[in-house]
Amino acid sequence: MINTLLILFSLVTTPTPPKNVYDFSFKTIDGKMIKLSQFKGKKILIVNTASKCGYTPQYEDLEKLHKQYGKKIVLIGFPAGNFGGQELATNSEIQDFCKKNFGVTFLLSQKTSVKGNDISPLFAFLTSTENADFKGDINWNFEKFLINENGELVHRYRSGVKPLDEKIVKNF
Repeated sequence: MINTLLILFSLVTTPTPPKNVYDFSFKTIDGKMIKLSQFKGKKILIVNTASKCGYTPQYEDLEKLHKQYGKKIVLIGFPAGNFGGQELATNSEIQDFCKKNFGVTFLLSQKTSVKGNDISPLFAFLTSTENADFKGDINWNFEKFLINENGELVHRYRSGVKPLDEKIVKNF
């Protein structure tokens, strides 16, 4: 009887591993909770961003991509300070910087860790997928993760691939 109860307890308390990105939520830069499942049926482009990086000018092309393809894809920037502390200190500073310098209107999350011991669960999932093309730590700011309409990772683009590169836009 005790063994049966232990088995039942472990079944109830053991979390189900995530199947796709729809199993995750995040807080926007202004504090609202967003479930990625609300974007079912749309492609999602997830980008880890930073305000003081050599790739920061990519914000301009990310905004252009958002304006041009926003009906077909949801673009979400995840500001992160994991690489040389290249992100501003607070969410309000990040938001002000992005609006003032690049007119950003696409979704931004709160400052997030994309690598290391405090990695967000979403980025732990994105970088641990079984497909060798996607697996492994993020190397730098502005890596891009393309998610299909079913919440599955389709492709990972390294920092040097610009947001309006044909490799990315051909998917929309």
